[in-house]
Amino acid sequence: MKAVTLYRPAVLENAFHDLDRYMESFFGESLPAPAARMFVRLPAVDIQENSNAYILEAELPGYDEKSIQIHVDGGTLTIESKKEEYPSKEISEKPETEKKESAYVMRERRRASFSRSFKLPENADPEQIAAGFKNGLLSLEIKKRPEAQKRMIQIEKR
Repeated sequence: MKAVTLYRPAVLENAFHDLDRYMESFFGESLPAPAARMFVRLPAVDIQENSNAYILEAELPGYDEKSIQIHVDGGTLTIESKKEEYPSKEISEKPETEKKESAYVMRERRRASFSRSFKLPENADPEQIAAGFKNGLLSLEIKKRPEAQKRMIQIEKR
C-alpha cells in the first residue's frame, strides 16, 4: 500500500453512514434537533504526499487543539473529538440570580463528536508524526521511514 487510506472497519457502518447522508440530503436541516444530531458531519480531509512524508489536513472550524485527540494504534491513525455543544453566551455571562430561561429561535451551529480513522501505508513511520493546529485547520506530517525514502545513487567512474 502506497498511500494513507480511509479506514472503514465495518461494512454495516458504511451502509448506515450512506443512509444518514441520503436522509440528510432529503430532509436537510428541517429535521428537529434530536433527529438532526443523528447525522454526523465528518471533517473534510486532504492528504498530500511528498518525497519525505504524507501531509494530512483536516478542517475543524470551531474546535480548539484541547478538544481534539490524535492516536495511532498499530497501522491506524485516528482523529477524534468528544461532543460539546456551543454554550449560550447570553445565559453563561450573567450572574446566577439574573439567569433567564431562553430558547433558540434558530440554531445551526453544532459541534458533534466525530472519529475519523486512516490506514497508514507500510512506508509511514508511526513514531514520526507531528501535529499542528491553526485557524481551525489540523495539519499532520507523517514522515516516511528512512529506508522507504527516495535517494540518489552516484555513479562512479571506473
